[in-house]
Amino acid sequence: SAAISACEKCGQWHRALEFLRFMPRLRVEHTAVSCNAAISACGKGGEWRAAVSLLGAMPQLRADRDVVSFSAALSAREGGGQWQLAVVLFGSMLRLRTAPDVVSCSAAMSTCEKGGRWQFALSLLFSMPELDVMPDAISCNAAISACEKAGQWQRAIW
Repeated sequence: SAAISACEKCGQWHRALEFLRFMPRLRVEHTAVSCNAAISACGKGGEWRAAVSLLGAMPQLRADRDVVSFSAALSAREGGGQWQLAVVLFGSMLRLRTAPDVVSCSAAMSTCEKGGRWQFALSLLFSMPELDVMPDAISCNAAISACEKAGQWQRAIW
């Protein structure tokens, strides 16, 4: 996990995946931490497809997906501007009973902002307390920005 995290920090997403693939040969089990670091490395490297693919592969790797896994994948989607898939990922997280946090909510809203989906961003912002997540400045700004970019600035000053 430390080697994968180092790759993440250096922007070496391909090396992070190599380390992840090599772990079984060393008789080292995959963990949520190692997979999350690799997902994050892929996201930071602009490889959102690899990030989401790894999230989907975690059960086969016997690594439990957690809120960090989904947040990292959602953040990777943010860079790819794939708002539809971000909505699907967020829904999957809820269906799998993985409690969202402010990071996962903000990442989903930021992706929708880039896709002009202000309705989803506002809906998620207003739903956060029901999910036991308190909005912060980042989540509020993501929703406001989504409204502004879609020409719905009036909604942003509700």
